[in-house]
Amino acid sequence: MLESLTERLGNALRGLRGGGRLTEDNMTAALQEVRTALLSADVHFRVAREFVDRVKDACVGKEVLKSVTPGQTIIKIINDELVTLLGEGAGLPASGKSIKIVLVGLHGAGKTTSAAKLAKVLAKQGRSPLLVACDVYRPAAFDQLETLAAQSGVSFYGDRNSSDPVAIAARGLSSESGKKSDAVIFDTAGRLQIDGELVEEIKRLCAKVNPDEVLLVADSALGQEAVNVAKSFHAAVPLTGIVLTKLDGDARGGAALSMRAITGVPIKYVGTGEKVDDFDLFYPDRMASRILGMGDVISLVEKAQETIDQDEAERVAEKLRKAEFDFEDFLSQLQQVKKMGPLGNIMEMLPGMSGVKVGNREENQLKKTEAIILSMTAMERRQPRLLSGSRRMRIARGSGTQVRDVNVLIKQFSTMRKMMKKMKGGKGRKMMQRMEAMGGQGALPGPRGMGGFPR
Repeated sequence: MLESLTERLGNALRGLRGGGRLTEDNMTAALQEVRTALLSADVHFRVAREFVDRVKDACVGKEVLKSVTPGQTIIKIINDELVTLLGEGAGLPASGKSIKIVLVGLHGAGKTTSAAKLAKVLAKQGRSPLLVACDVYRPAAFDQLETLAAQSGVSFYGDRNSSDPVAIAARGLSSESGKKSDAVIFDTAGRLQIDGELVEEIKRLCAKVNPDEVLLVADSALGQEAVNVAKSFHAAVPLTGIVLTKLDGDARGGAALSMRAITGVPIKYVGTGEKVDDFDLFYPDRMASRILGMGDVISLVEKAQETIDQDEAERVAEKLRKAEFDFEDFLSQLQQVKKMGPLGNIMEMLPGMSGVKVGNREENQLKKTEAIILSMTAMERRQPRLLSGSRRMRIARGSGTQVRDVNVLIKQFSTMRKMMKKMKGGKGRKMMQRMEAMGGQGALPGPRGMGGFPR
C-alpha cells in the first residue's frame, strides 16, 4: 500500500537543494508535484488542495536551520500536516464499562473478518467479546463468523432460522453469552449507500441495541468513492470510527487521507492481511512516516515483541556468539520471522526501504528454504557436515526442489558459519558490543531484541 504516493512524494521533494530560506519560488514546483501525487493516490481533490495550501502557508518564510536543507524542512512540515490530516487515531477502550459495537459497510469490505480481528484484539486486552451474526443475506456469513470466532477463542451467537437481523441482535445481547460479555460486536450485512431499505434496517438495529461504537469498515482501495461512502453512512447512522481494510494490497492511500478529512471521523484500526492477527491500531504519526518513506520502526519492534519468543532469541544469540549456529537454529529463526507477517510489510517499516519491492518471488524463496531444511533429518540439521551427495538428492526430492537449490543453501550457510567463527576473536567481540550498543540507542534491535535472523 501507499507505494505510489511514497514514490511520487519522494520525487517531488528530492529537487529541493541549498538555500537558507523557503520561498514561493523554490517551493512552487515541489508543492505542485505533492498535489499531483496526492491526486494520483485517489485523495479527494478538495483535501489535496487544502493540504497543499496549509503546507505552503507553514513553509513560506520559514528559516532553514544550518544543519538541515530546505527539503528536510519541508518534509518535516508535510509530515506534521499529514499527522493532522489523519487525525488522532484512538482505538477502543481496553477496559471499563461494557461496550456494544456495530460494524457497517459496503459488500466485500471485510466486515466479517474485521469483526473477528477486533474481537481478538479486545480479548488480548482482557475483555470477553461476543460476536453476533446479523448478516442474514450472505449464505456463508454465519459459518464464516462462527469459524473465525472459534479460531479467535471468543464467544459466538447466531440464529440460522431467523431472517430478522434486528431480532437476532436483540436476542444476542440478552443471551447468556451476551450477559457474560463486556464487548458485543454485531456483524451486519453489506449494503450499498443508495440501498434505502437496508440502510433503514441498520438504523433500526442501532436504535434497538443502542451501540457505543458504530465503525465503518472500508476497503482502502476505494479511492475517491470512499468519501461518498463515508458521508452516506455517517448521515444514516452517526459513525464513531473507521476501520480500513486490505492495506496489504495495492491501495494508493487516498481513502485513508480523504475519509478522515471529509467526515471528521477518526480511523481507529487497520487490517493488514488475511490472518486473524493482521489487525492493528491506527497511529497517524506512524502512517505519515511510512507515506514519506521514513519507515515505522516502532511498529516493527512492537510486532517483533509480540511474535518472537524471547527465550528462544536469547538461546540463538548465545549460539551465534559461540559460532555454534546450525540449521535447527536457522529454521527456528526463519519461522519466527514468518510470524511477523509478509516480508513486504516488514520492509515498509524499515526507514528508506519502502521502495524495495518484495513480492511473490522473495516470499517463495523463503518457503523453498524452509522446505529444504524441513526435509533434513534432525541429525542433519544439527550436523551439516553429514550432508553428502546422496543425502542432498533425498532432501531435494523431499522438498520439491532441485539439488542445486540445496547446494546453494548449504554453501551460503557454510559461508555464514565461517564468518561467525572469525567473529569469535577480539574484533568480533568488539563488533558485537557496538551492534548491541546501537540497539540500546534507538537503532534497530540487535540479536537480543529481534532474534538475530541471519541472511
